[in-house]
Amino acid sequence: MMKKIAILASGNGTNAENIIRYFRGRGTAEVSLLLTNRSTAYVLQRAASLHVPACAFTKEEWADGQKPLEALRAQGIDFVVLAGFLARVPDNVLHAYPGRMVNIHPSLLPKFGGKGMYGDRVHQAVIEAGETESGITIHYTNEVYDEGVVVCQYHCPVLPGDTPETLAQRVHALEYEHYPRVIEELVQALD
Repeated sequence: MMKKIAILASGNGTNAENIIRYFRGRGTAEVSLLLTNRSTAYVLQRAASLHVPACAFTKEEWADGQKPLEALRAQGIDFVVLAGFLARVPDNVLHAYPGRMVNIHPSLLPKFGGKGMYGDRVHQAVIEAGETESGITIHYTNEVYDEGVVVCQYHCPVLPGDTPETLAQRVHALEYEHYPRVIEELVQALD
């Protein structure tokens, strides 16, 4: 039976769109729902254009977690994927999907992770620290930002003269190439 995936996203949604398109017609899983904590997030327009049901929640609704959990259950979601989602996942949602919720982070954790470390902030910190490589970390989600069990990491160089924007391009390429495939492998391993 085909597994159902929900994506949690807060912003532009390029990773969300990439994941949705990846699973179209594959027969292994489908993206059945998109949830966001920002009613103005552009990812809602992407979801609509790709005919994926979406729900936006207020800050209070998200923090409580009950309405998001009801939306996930109503769609029969098997697996949850964070893709540029900047809010903490409420405990009741986390506990409903043990070992079935992953996140992607734009650095090689445990370096440059934690609350407030996202997007260009991460890339700027990597460059300022003089790192010679960066990359992505795909990890299970738990109660602490970026501290869940690591599933895998993919690396790219930090080049002399890099800016947060140029480093972000290489990191995004890794995200687009690897995240959907890793999600598929994890979903296929579910009971």
